[in-house]
Amino acid sequence: MLYFMTVDTVSRHYSANACLLPICSLYGMAVTTVEGVGSTRTRIHPVQERLAKCHGSQCGFCTPGMVMSIYTLLRNHPEPTSEQMTAALAGNLCRCTGYRPILDACKTFCKDSVCCQSKANGRCCLDQEEDLFDREEKESVGLFSPDEFQPLDPTQEFIFPPELMRMAENQPKRTLVFHGERIMWISPVSLDELQDLKAAHPDAPLVVGNTGVGPDMKFRGVFHPIVIAPARIPDLNVVERMSDGLTIGAACSLSLMKDVLRNAVSELPEEKTKIFCAVLQQLRTLGGEQIRNVASLGGNIISRKSTSDLNPILAAGNCMLNLASQGGKRWIPLSDIFADGVGNNTIMPEEVLVSVRIPHSRKGEYISAFRQAPRRENALPIISAGMRVLFEEGTDKIKDLSIFYGGAASTTICAKQTCQTLIGRYWNEQMLDEASRLILNEIVLPDSAWDGKAEYKKTLIVSLFYKFFLEVLQSLKTMDPCHYPGIPMEYESILEDFQTKMPQSIQIYQNVELSQSPQDPVGRPIMHQSGIKHATGEAVYIDDIPSVDGELFLAVVTSSRAHAKIVSVDTSEALKEPGVFDVITANDVPATNEFHYSDDPEIIFARNKVICVGQIVCAVAADSYAHAKQAAAKVRIEYEALEPVILTIEDAIKHNSFFEPKRKLEHGNVDKAFETVDHILEGEIHIGGQEHFYMETQSVLAIPKGEDKEMDVYVSTQHPAFIQEMVAASLGVPANRIMCHVKRVGGAFGGKLLKAGLLASVASVAANKTNRAVRLILSRGDDMLITGGRHPFIGKYKVGFMKDGRIRTVDAKYYINGGCTPDESVLVAEVCLLKMDNAYKIPNLRCWAYACKTNLPSNTAFRGFGFPQSGLVTETWITEVAEKTGLSPEKVREINMYKEDEQTHFKQKLDPQNLIRCWNECMEKSAYYSRKTAIEEFNKQNYWKKKGIAIVPMKFPFGLGSRYLSQAAALVHIYTDGSVLLTHGGIELGQGIHTKMIQVASRELNIPMSYIHFCETSTTTVPNACASVGSAGTDVNGMAVKDACQTLLKRLQPIINKNPKGNWKDWIKEAFEQSVSLSATGYFRGYDANMDWEKGEGQPFTYFLYGTACSEVEINCLTGDHKNLRTDIVMDIGCSINPAVDIGQIEGAFVQGIGLYTMEELKYSPEGVLCTRGPDQYKIPAVCDIPEQFNVSLLSSSQNPYAIYSSKGLGEAGLFLGCSVFFALRDAITCVRNERGLKKTFALNSPLTAEQIRAACIDDFTKMMTNDESSSSIPWARMHET
Repeated sequence: MLYFMTVDTVSRHYSANACLLPICSLYGMAVTTVEGVGSTRTRIHPVQERLAKCHGSQCGFCTPGMVMSIYTLLRNHPEPTSEQMTAALAGNLCRCTGYRPILDACKTFCKDSVCCQSKANGRCCLDQEEDLFDREEKESVGLFSPDEFQPLDPTQEFIFPPELMRMAENQPKRTLVFHGERIMWISPVSLDELQDLKAAHPDAPLVVGNTGVGPDMKFRGVFHPIVIAPARIPDLNVVERMSDGLTIGAACSLSLMKDVLRNAVSELPEEKTKIFCAVLQQLRTLGGEQIRNVASLGGNIISRKSTSDLNPILAAGNCMLNLASQGGKRWIPLSDIFADGVGNNTIMPEEVLVSVRIPHSRKGEYISAFRQAPRRENALPIISAGMRVLFEEGTDKIKDLSIFYGGAASTTICAKQTCQTLIGRYWNEQMLDEASRLILNEIVLPDSAWDGKAEYKKTLIVSLFYKFFLEVLQSLKTMDPCHYPGIPMEYESILEDFQTKMPQSIQIYQNVELSQSPQDPVGRPIMHQSGIKHATGEAVYIDDIPSVDGELFLAVVTSSRAHAKIVSVDTSEALKEPGVFDVITANDVPATNEFHYSDDPEIIFARNKVICVGQIVCAVAADSYAHAKQAAAKVRIEYEALEPVILTIEDAIKHNSFFEPKRKLEHGNVDKAFETVDHILEGEIHIGGQEHFYMETQSVLAIPKGEDKEMDVYVSTQHPAFIQEMVAASLGVPANRIMCHVKRVGGAFGGKLLKAGLLASVASVAANKTNRAVRLILSRGDDMLITGGRHPFIGKYKVGFMKDGRIRTVDAKYYINGGCTPDESVLVAEVCLLKMDNAYKIPNLRCWAYACKTNLPSNTAFRGFGFPQSGLVTETWITEVAEKTGLSPEKVREINMYKEDEQTHFKQKLDPQNLIRCWNECMEKSAYYSRKTAIEEFNKQNYWKKKGIAIVPMKFPFGLGSRYLSQAAALVHIYTDGSVLLTHGGIELGQGIHTKMIQVASRELNIPMSYIHFCETSTTTVPNACASVGSAGTDVNGMAVKDACQTLLKRLQPIINKNPKGNWKDWIKEAFEQSVSLSATGYFRGYDANMDWEKGEGQPFTYFLYGTACSEVEINCLTGDHKNLRTDIVMDIGCSINPAVDIGQIEGAFVQGIGLYTMEELKYSPEGVLCTRGPDQYKIPAVCDIPEQFNVSLLSSSQNPYAIYSSKGLGEAGLFLGCSVFFALRDAITCVRNERGLKKTFALNSPLTAEQIRAACIDDFTKMMTNDESSSSIPWARMHET
């Protein structure tokens, strides 16, 4: 947070992204980091306390950012509204929690919020459905107790540092010059001086917020030796109200601009503020608060970015630019700078933008701004638009018209010819028809756009003009209802954009038995044991480990070709760069460079050829990351192309390129069954991949110990024993010389297994060669490029069913894109087959799974491990059967659901009683049928907006396939003061495993949790531990911890029996004096599991989890945008060890599922280069994407005899339930298509983005894209059909 004193001595606080903020720009400011807000050494701040105690932290890596956003808001507004709170968090991302618990913490500060959890009876007053709470007393809805929170006291906050205040008041302003190694930063204080600097250095950029130049320099290799920072010049910070408008300085931040415009709107007549309102609408969603707080108005304009939200509306609004140079000042229309595209030279290199004048709107003038983005907030627009029309007085005859678009060309573009042609036309359907065709002819988009959205952009261009047309019609009606009828009532809802509201939520779980000891923490919603440290920034991740003397930083050099022979690698220029120590290649690997876990190897460094873009060829070691990165860019690799280049599943099928073995499961007589069914449907669905997007990127610190070839390896991984094995093999030393340490991991989701091993080997080889500590922290872009993710998938199916909805036979083929090496792909393919039935009994079934070998980075394990893909295919054909039979989807699901003790398609027994209970309870809690009726009524009354609802069941089998993969060990020490040190083989990834293990030890030893400490997971304490994967961490390690504790308690029992009134410390002291060992290992052999693929039968799973989710959505048929309105989840997770952690896991997985099925889109170039590298292009769900009402209920009275304390491993299961949103969207689209008389069958692929939704809602605008001549002269608005 930045803290500065304004001219009027009012302090201002604003949050900012440290990664974008040049340190030179902070002169005169007080900077507060999360450590300065509060710490466990001094006192924790209420924000930190409430985030932790409301369970708003899982892996904890994003928590400091959340704290700073909330803290900054509270410094400026001690009693914020819920709208201010959600706006403050719009720029923050979390991959673990699903945001609900973070928002719960926020609500406790909001003056207008009634936090339902704080009510005495635990009932949410905002929820009208009382039946939700006809609960037994055994159930609870409060995960935290607000009574425990310390109050927020603004008088206790830090004041602005007096020395900075004195400096600001007393020191004369002077030019600041900072010299860096390669860059000079100049900060002038007068406009004259700035003009001189620009004349002397015309190519030097002007930097205020660094939100444009910063990313260019950081990510795109742009270099500027001189940077000019004009933020301290008064002329550029002017805010002036005039009789005809507002003048705002070019250096004013967008946040300041927003405040100024908002004040003007509240004080001026509505007629004068239409441009201000339109600009404000764009500012609401432009970036997040952190970006708006530093980004400047001038920078936004001068950069002329195609994706600007502001430039189209400022240009359409006739804004003027005040330019200055040594030659004098001049005013030009802002629209002039876009006249000839990006090559426009209206502004001379030596000229400076001083200020912008935004005029008042006039009588008879209507102005609107529009945008459609991959995510509603904090995302660059796909298309933005600014439109203005001025009518001749008292008429609807066009006197002046401006239409500007962003995102359609290399910069903002004007439909100039269209506007000129339409002057004199009346505002009616004939004008609309003509305008739409003129705009499409004038705004020509390149079909070869890298994002492949040309057709969608064209559709948006005319759809947004149509929305403007409707808005103006409605405004004309307001002005003169006698002459202008406005628009039909069923069109009115389209005029309202979707808004982000503070979600309401309910969590229901089972209370512990009254007979349970108050000291026994099992079954209680205990806070994450690192929660407070997450919130104070004291939790240590790999890159927080203090640097070691002589430490080197590593930057990897990756292949730019998908399939090529390496002709040469020239490192000579890289080695000349300052600070470079060495370049590490395959020749420096002492032993194993290729690991043959199957026929195709996993490779540390490419040696003779590369097999994907992003494969590591070498690495540069230098004294800083910046030096290493600069040198890495100087490594020259010469390639010779190899054929074929296989990128897609279709390519792999064509070239018969697969990893072996291919798998098949067959049950019943498929072919014969097809002869007896009433109907057969065939189809195929494509499911895109998914990036893990863990908050902590792949991170390694390798430290040679200096003797016996020992090495400490600190690594962010799910599997330390595997890291130890790979590093030892690559260095050619025994495993006992490699000590692997993991304190905590900032998110993983399956992505920190084999890839982490390869990267740890890269760092360890470098450390071995240089005999220095080596730190390798991947940038987000490199991480996404190198590591792969969830497998892209194609499912082909043929389904035979009866007219009453009974499915009799299925023949399916699944293809997954494995990438260039095997990794876990064959195993993922197997799981696709084993779990494909989801919740349904299929009498006759044949399914094949193929892992395709392609030239993409190898795809790997990801939460759900194949089931989210094959389950979606199953639910798709279930929905299509419903459409074919005329039955509702929920009816077809009920008809085909497992109903009694049955066998799966691989002959494993299951009891589906809890599946049916989850389904029925979710039906009831969600009030499904009454809401479905209400949705049908809403859809009848709204033409351009539609709602949809879907309810989806889930059977999620738990198991790792082989007994040895689920073995676990623990080590428990009791010290003579009675304190206990616990360790086990599980890794803390955010799933709260250490918290749960401490709960287990607390129960077994019958001591308070405060006596027990967990230090780290290490190969030195627990050897040969299995990976923390497959939701199994608590199951298996809990058994091991229990075993160790019971061993210790058995030893202590004679002493306790002798002195039953003694306390724990007495017994431990006595045990030591009696020479009783106070250290014990615990062990769990693992679960029995087997699968015979030859016979197609086995018992690969230990037990089953069940769940049901019901989701409701609303779509905008003109843009494809959608809003998640409500989700109800009922999950059977046995007896929860920690309901707060478990509900958090369900919600987090569900929101990750929303990302997979509706948002997250990976794009590759035709050459196999990943284009979506980073949060700019790849959008994970944010606060604006979670359901407005989000309810989770744990099924009561569920027992699981196979796992510790009857719990169930649930980390992965909830992700699949995100597809309930996918099918709710499908339901809404079906309603649109039925209303418009479109053919019933249609295919929807995943992710179901706005682009796909818009394309499926076929109307006259989408028909224009196909040049369908039959649709000429269409009554666009269908005014007379209603």
